[in-house]
Amino acid sequence: MAAPLRIANCSGFFGDRLSAAKEMVEDGPIDVLTGDWLAELTMLILARTRAKNPGVGYARTFITQMEQVMGTCLERGIKVVSNAGGLDPDHCAEAVAEIAAKLGLSPVIAYVNGDDLLPRLDDLGKAGVDLAHFETGEALGDVSRFITANAYLGCFGIVEALSMGADIVVTGRVTDAALVCGPAAWHHQWRRDNFDALAGGVVAGHVIECGAQVTGGNYSFFGEVQGMARVGFPWVEVAEDGSSVVGKHDGTGGEVSVGTVTSQLLYEIGGPSYLGPDVSARFDTIQLEQIAKDRVRISGTRGEAPPTTLKVAMNEVGGYRRDLSVALTGLDIEAKARLVEDAFWLACPFSPSDFDSVTSRLVRTDKVDPATNEEAVATWRLTLKDRDERKVGRAVADAVVEIALATVPGFFVLGASPFKGSTFGVYRPAVVPSDLVPQYVTVLGGKSTVVDSTAPRGSCAIYSRGHHGDAPGGPTTRAPLGRLFGTRSGDKGGNANLGIFARSEDAFAWLDEFLSADEFRRLLPETAPLEIDRYSFSNLCALNFVIHDLLDEGVAASTRQDAQAKGLGEWLRSRYVEIPTVLFDSP
Repeated sequence: MAAPLRIANCSGFFGDRLSAAKEMVEDGPIDVLTGDWLAELTMLILARTRAKNPGVGYARTFITQMEQVMGTCLERGIKVVSNAGGLDPDHCAEAVAEIAAKLGLSPVIAYVNGDDLLPRLDDLGKAGVDLAHFETGEALGDVSRFITANAYLGCFGIVEALSMGADIVVTGRVTDAALVCGPAAWHHQWRRDNFDALAGGVVAGHVIECGAQVTGGNYSFFGEVQGMARVGFPWVEVAEDGSSVVGKHDGTGGEVSVGTVTSQLLYEIGGPSYLGPDVSARFDTIQLEQIAKDRVRISGTRGEAPPTTLKVAMNEVGGYRRDLSVALTGLDIEAKARLVEDAFWLACPFSPSDFDSVTSRLVRTDKVDPATNEEAVATWRLTLKDRDERKVGRAVADAVVEIALATVPGFFVLGASPFKGSTFGVYRPAVVPSDLVPQYVTVLGGKSTVVDSTAPRGSCAIYSRGHHGDAPGGPTTRAPLGRLFGTRSGDKGGNANLGIFARSEDAFAWLDEFLSADEFRRLLPETAPLEIDRYSFSNLCALNFVIHDLLDEGVAASTRQDAQAKGLGEWLRSRYVEIPTVLFDSP
């Protein structure tokens, strides 16, 4: 039996702590260094970068980190696996090779690609693959408008690269969890039909893929955690059966607890079956146990055959947008907002019907009897979108300037008001048959091979979610939900998810009974008109809500102040409800 493999994370997004790679390599023993650089928005950013500088559609911060740690990694036998290749994994691998040569090192560098479907969209359409929007069913239409189209590949291209002797593996768009599941599957020699072990690897990958989010970052109960000013990054030890232990280097800030792990498990998920290209991991079977300080064991995860399709993340330029924010100060806020809006449209040469999209909001951040000027200010926010850049350009800026001295008292504009609108992207998810998307693995200066992306089939099981007993009753106390419950929220394309968890079985029994989808809508009125899916995870003492279309056509197109729904959960925690008093006395 092979020993557990310790896999460390040094990046949760493009722009994360630059020193994290060096910290994870030098501050404690690890076997593999991984990092996640890619999000749906990042692919759009990289496309814009590549348009200006062909061949540089990858995360250049990864190259900087490799310069810092490559020598130590080779000396200690630490493998490196990263999706920093983005849209140009081959060029990213070459950039790593240039750094190696500069340092006088000779690592075996491999890259995995095949995910980029943009050059194949015409051919796929001619072959009858429509790539319809997997939520709305909208047809693909004119493919020339897309600037990215990347399938989410699984872990077995990484397995092949490591089997070919690679010291450093650079990928394009693979699933975030594949960065951990791949090294684990290679080390433990998991078969492709070993669904339970693979599911355990996927869960381990999901837990550490966002870096410090599992070591105290973005944690609802951060006030209970020591060293939050500089939390350590996580690692996970994956055993042969797919179980794992999550931890962090001793002496670093933050914590690894059942609470922090539960929070991360709820991040950007849907229902109990977490679909992936290699396995569907059943999140309703996961068991967590605190086995020591900053050590949490994950076990019991069951896996099922994955779907026969791969998710495809596509981005197009949606047009141009202009965001305006006018400050409204003091008394009569609603009347001031009405006057400013009416005056703006009279001054603007275009009417609301001339734009593709108009979103107007009054944001009441003002307070009664304000003690400071800032506390007296509310905001009227206007977002205009159109395919015609001219409509959101100088004419809009001039209209705001024109009404500055002619409308409400205390008028001023928040932020700069540029004379040009900005481009925005539209995210479009689709699916493609997995057998049409092979993975290509290439060792720089060596051979290439092809890995089939089609996973074996298998039967699906139904798992019991258990029962946590009757909800406690009796006298109640009016208090914010966050006094007892933690949350984690985020974006998935145009949808948002919000997970909420309890820290005792009694509290969960009450939460499960109390927080219906209708009650959720009442507490968060902005979600009231939207479709909401509600899922119960009794094994995690948690609920998960998926709010459809809250973020419009994805993060880049969203008109919400919180475009990625990062604060949605904390909003829910701040809402006051009647909670059984006995729950506040529970340990």
